[in-house]
Amino acid sequence: MSLFSSKNMKLLSNPLNDSNPITVQVLGICSALAVTAKVKPAFVMAISVMAVMTLSNVIISLLRKTIPNRIRIIVQLVVIAALVILVDEILRAFVYDVSKQLSVFVGLIITNCIIMGRLEAFAMANKPWDSFLDGVGNSFGYAWILIVVAFFRELLGSGTLWGYPVMEKIGLYNIGYENNGLMILSPAALIVVGIIIWIQRSYNKDLIESK
Repeated sequence: MSLFSSKNMKLLSNPLNDSNPITVQVLGICSALAVTAKVKPAFVMAISVMAVMTLSNVIISLLRKTIPNRIRIIVQLVVIAALVILVDEILRAFVYDVSKQLSVFVGLIITNCIIMGRLEAFAMANKPWDSFLDGVGNSFGYAWILIVVAFFRELLGSGTLWGYPVMEKIGLYNIGYENNGLMILSPAALIVVGIIIWIQRSYNKDLIESK
């Protein structure tokens, strides 16, 4: 079987839309609320989750035939926790300012239900390459939602993107524009995610019929 067969490509493409972990499966909402006030921490969180999810999927897939069923959840948590500690140390070493902004939320990747769900539902029953693609696909599905939400929250709430003063540079403040303080509050993340879900379902009838 080709490494990039149509079946394997669906593992990459489906989580971007039809089975998106946030907007369809409604998982990982906590981080969408917590780290999306700015694009930079949202991007770093997305990369961190991608690293943990992809590597843990592959590791669990490699070990799946040797893990006793009664302790499989414990083994999954140990693998995730080890990877999260590694990611956290790398962030502290190379992007310490962002690491401080993310605070405890990097550690909470351990309990991210998207990762646990993919390990339990997919990696425990599939080969390493398929599990790798599944991890990458779901990571990208998670990442693009986080970054889109952060884009609108930072732009409308702070007038910046990645810290760059966009609204000031294009002169909107000179004509009376003011930042929307609501956008930097957690409820704004739910509003933006809700709009994305509405748009998604407005052109994808299969998502409506499956509910």
